[in-house]
Amino acid sequence: MRMTIQTTGAILLLLGGTLASSARAAEPANPCPLHAQHQAAAEHEHNGVAGVDQRGDEVMGFSHQRTTHHFLLEPEGGTIQVEANDPQDTESLQQVRTHLAEVARQFAAGDFSMPQAIHDRVLPGVPEMMEHKDAIAYRFESLEDGGRVVIRTADTEAVTAIHAFLEAQISDHRTGDAH
Repeated sequence: MRMTIQTTGAILLLLGGTLASSARAAEPANPCPLHAQHQAAAEHEHNGVAGVDQRGDEVMGFSHQRTTHHFLLEPEGGTIQVEANDPQDTESLQQVRTHLAEVARQFAAGDFSMPQAIHDRVLPGVPEMMEHKDAIAYRFESLEDGGRVVIRTADTEAVTAIHAFLEAQISDHRTGDAH
C-alpha cells in the first residue's frame, strides 16, 4: 500500500508539472499589462464601425455602399455632402436628397437625434452647436449626383464646434476627408 501511495504521488507530481509547463507555454512571453483593455477597445472600435454603417443605412434611408459621404471643413463652417455612386441610381439620389433636406431642417431646429442614432453617441461639437444654434445657418442644396448641407456661421466658437462635429463624422464614416 505504501508503494502505491508513493507511486501515485510521484505520478501526480509529474503530471502537475507537465500541465503547468504547458499552460505557461500557451501564455505570451511578456504579456502587456493592458492587454484586456486593448482587446476591448479594438473590439469596440470594430463593432462601432460596423454599427455606424448598419445604423446609418437604417436612419438615413439609403445604403452607404451605394453612396459616398464627404464632410468638408471650411473657414466659416463646413459641408456634409452625399453622392450616389451610380448617377443612374435614381432611388439613391432621391433618398439622399430627402435625407439631407431633413438634416438641414432638424439641425436648424437644434435637433441632432439623427447623428446620435447613427453613431450611438453624442458627437463632439453637438452640445456647442445646439448652444449656438441661432448663430448657425444650415442650407440644403441639391446636386446633380446627390446633395449637401452647407453649414455657415460667423461665430468662432460655433466654427470650432462644427469642425469637431465634422471631424468625428470623417473618422466614424472613414471618408478620408481632410481634418
